[in-house]
Amino acid sequence: MKRFVPTLLFCALIAIFSGCQYPSTPQKPTIDPSLPVISDIKSLSDITQIALEWSPIHNPDVEGYHIYRAGADNNSGKLERVATIDDKYISHFTDKNLAPNTPYIYKISSFSKDKRESNPSETIRITTQGAIEPVPFVQAMVGLPSRIKLIWRPHPSERVSAYVIERNDFVSSKWSYLATVEGRLSAEYIDSKLADSKSYRYRIIAKTYDGVLSAPSQTVEAQTKPLPPVVENLRTTNNLPRKILISWDTPMYQDITQYNIYRANFSNLFFTHLVTTKSTSYEDVIKSDGTARYYYITAVDKDGLESPRQAVPVMGATLETPSSPAINVIRHDMMKVLIGWSDTSSRAVKYQIERISKSGTLTYTNVMRNTFIDNDVSAGVEYSYTVSAVDRYGLISKPSSKAVITIPDTAQH
Repeated sequence: MKRFVPTLLFCALIAIFSGCQYPSTPQKPTIDPSLPVISDIKSLSDITQIALEWSPIHNPDVEGYHIYRAGADNNSGKLERVATIDDKYISHFTDKNLAPNTPYIYKISSFSKDKRESNPSETIRITTQGAIEPVPFVQAMVGLPSRIKLIWRPHPSERVSAYVIERNDFVSSKWSYLATVEGRLSAEYIDSKLADSKSYRYRIIAKTYDGVLSAPSQTVEAQTKPLPPVVENLRTTNNLPRKILISWDTPMYQDITQYNIYRANFSNLFFTHLVTTKSTSYEDVIKSDGTARYYYITAVDKDGLESPRQAVPVMGATLETPSSPAINVIRHDMMKVLIGWSDTSSRAVKYQIERISKSGTLTYTNVMRNTFIDNDVSAGVEYSYTVSAVDRYGLISKPSSKAVITIPDTAQH
């Protein structure tokens, strides 16, 4: 067997002239011993290809060449025609899609225009090269948010042009194609948009320029970063005027950077984002009294991952106004009116009196006792009074029920 060192010209010719006619079922050849026999055949092998080169025959009786092949393990020794070259000036042939690390036998014959064929050439024995080794080192980076990063050592073979990434989600033994990373020296891939706190398996396959795949690399496993823990021990107030103070415990989790607060008017309504805070408390100012709100609190880590919400929201409320007083005494002595009331709320620190008469409405504030004497009354006039309680925050109760009294007109008697 003769071998040769390929030149640039030969490598180019391999690419140009490898597309030859492959007969489907060649007839038994008619041998013409007078036709010249192919000689001086050289060969070159790759992983899945074998190239043959010979000295072209310029004999006018020669039309082209037939290529015969058999596997070296073919015990019958029978060769099959695998290609026909219809141009006698062509002197190269590349046999493709062969098995790696496999021996093959070739013979070449020339043929004439009337399909007569020369005696076959000498036998050429050549073995394809072995497949490339797997990627030597692969590592998966764990704990990344919604993604897993793969790094590997670039393949030592310069035949490698790309890497095929495969993934398995632990739900079956089947591997799925994920991506192709171009370039032998490219040694990184990030698998993104993954589920949080979920494990995945990966393997990498090297791919040569001519599409040959290596065996898979070792399998590596990695898990995406888990979500922050649920915020616990939410507390809200119901005794502050026109605001609700919300507070919670700091989670035992170092990556927390902020908290999201969600609020709704009712526990079963859609919750909207209220505010983001770095503190573990928040004062929600509400311009109404006795108003309830419902809250969820979530923690957000440095990578933007947000914890789950609580199983049920927590309710808070603004302070209600004091209870209305109940007037239980109203009388006059012709010159003044005395009213008295009982305090139904322990929160009252003072009272507000409203008097209505035909002359208009008067309001008396800062009444510090549970009785009030109105000295500005006139005979023959009807007066009505209501009392409101005022607490230390300045919240004013609804007015009491009206108490009505008329000062008699003594001049008419």
